[in-house]
Amino acid sequence: MAKPQRPGANKGNKKGPTKGTGGLGRKALEGRGPTPKAEDRAWHPAGKRKAAAERYAASGGKGKPNQRQASGGNPNRSARAKDNTSEAETVTGRNSVLEALRAKIPATAFHIAQRVEMDDRVKEMLSIATHRGIPVMEVTRQELDRMAGFDGVHQGVAIKVPPYEYAHPQDLLEQAIDRGQVPLFVALDGITDPRNLGAVIRSAAAFGAHGVILPQRRSAGVNSAVWKTSAGAVARTPVALATNLTTQLKEFKKQGVFILGLAGDGDVSLPDLQLADRPVVIVAGSEGKGLSRLVRETCDQIVSIPISASTESLNAGIATSVALYQVATVRGSKKKS
Repeated sequence: MAKPQRPGANKGNKKGPTKGTGGLGRKALEGRGPTPKAEDRAWHPAGKRKAAAERYAASGGKGKPNQRQASGGNPNRSARAKDNTSEAETVTGRNSVLEALRAKIPATAFHIAQRVEMDDRVKEMLSIATHRGIPVMEVTRQELDRMAGFDGVHQGVAIKVPPYEYAHPQDLLEQAIDRGQVPLFVALDGITDPRNLGAVIRSAAAFGAHGVILPQRRSAGVNSAVWKTSAGAVARTPVALATNLTTQLKEFKKQGVFILGLAGDGDVSLPDLQLADRPVVIVAGSEGKGLSRLVRETCDQIVSIPISASTESLNAGIATSVALYQVATVRGSKKKS
């Protein structure tokens, strides 16, 4: 007696020729061909180095990006961005206050402590305030302590300034080009500590950067702590807001600007960097998380700073300062030669 077949099973008792596979089995065995070389894969670090080298060669050594039309190369470009807050900021400290007054920040009041020690900086502040018609108010040190906040050091002076008015990144690029200079910017990815932001702005001013770019979200903004930490450098170094940092960096790349990310596992050591004399944006991430994935993938090169093995990492302010110094040194030597 024949054994009953399982429902749906192939009985295997067909006679004559069976239908062929049409070569599907042979194609499956052939696979997808050889694996592309690392340099031919756009997402691979070697591929990024190749793309950056091609752009480096294509730039012809001129060191200037292609300038887009001022009216709208970036479809996401909006009018000048402003701070969302409406409250005035209190700037304290002699260097910070003096730099703000020199830069003609529209201060609404100048507060000075009773019986304050007069030095050249205080005399210049009083002169500028009087000349510009800024109200000068003599107050107690206790009042200045209250204005400066819990950990503020006012050094006997303070001014009230309106909320910071941010620039647009595209404006900063065009201004650098118009001045005939090789653009240099710093972009911060996820830096939420205002003291780190202030330190970066101070370094940017010291080494000739044309501005600092911040994402609109998940980032510290310019406040009294930034004014203080930057020693007033924020008065002469513009800070721009990008609606989306990754999108803005890609837009810069289209215009001939190279994007350099800072990370401990970079594929290029800072002393070996060959793009320092080109238009560049140096991108620093937070000390804990580093560069975000999308920003890292957008970078032309990931640059590492050689440090002692006993030191785990550098914070954003220090790392950015070292990178800016290297770029400024290379550019200075190029000019001399």
